[in-house]
Amino acid sequence: MERLAPGKVNLGLSLLGRRKDGYHELHTLFAALSFGDRVVVEPIPEGIAFQGRYGRRNLAYRAAEAYLERAGWPGGVRIVLEKELPEGAGLGGGSSDAAQVLLALKALYPAEVDLMALALSLGADVPFFLMGGVAEARGVGERLEPKALPPLPVVVYGPGLRLPTPLVYREVKPHDFAPELPVEAILEALAQGEEPPYWNSLEGPAFRLHPELREVKARLKALGLYGVLMSGSGSAFFGFARDLEHAKEVVALLRRTGYARYGTIGGAHGAP
Repeated sequence: MERLAPGKVNLGLSLLGRRKDGYHELHTLFAALSFGDRVVVEPIPEGIAFQGRYGRRNLAYRAAEAYLERAGWPGGVRIVLEKELPEGAGLGGGSSDAAQVLLALKALYPAEVDLMALALSLGADVPFFLMGGVAEARGVGERLEPKALPPLPVVVYGPGLRLPTPLVYREVKPHDFAPELPVEAILEALAQGEEPPYWNSLEGPAFRLHPELREVKARLKALGLYGVLMSGSGSAFFGFARDLEHAKEVVALLRRTGYARYGTIGGAHGAP
């Protein structure tokens, strides 16, 4: 069983404040990309045979172990993980890999396992990847509401800087908090090919840690992309192109200096 583990971008991310449990209350729009990692899953008699980085510490391995434990170990699984998405970039690669493993195992070994609860125990972004598409998210990202967008050409660029999520969140100051996103206005602007009224509350902390990221954002704008924004906690950025030909031209210019891919969001992309 072979599955695409799509990356994601955040069409705006607002930190509303800090919760009593230490996490931050957030409001965001997730959008699955048309490209990502490749996950191959096949049944074996017992155990977990994993081909990928970090072995047992990999989130995909942990997802398999957690599902099979809850299902009563009905059999084993071989997982081959082929990475396309850069790590520490805010594109959700590890979370997407884990979600695809859960969906594959649910198909291979059907059992009364609450996938959403299991996904949340693995990471805040994992539940979204069980849904795919476009979704408004609240809480730590677990309260999801599906949204619709037409297919839009997007460019994703990672400057090669690994930016661990906990490091960025530790840099968050009270003045980084913001109100809820104007979700409907964002969706309408994007559907019309106009500049969306969104922001990312984590850009400030990330820019304080690495001021050179401001230049990355400015460069993408200079190449004619609109809606340029850092995705998640960074360090990758995305922006929308006029059409796929424009996106292809931009990626050709960016590939020399970092990770650069173009594709689409919206439509049915990212749906399991």
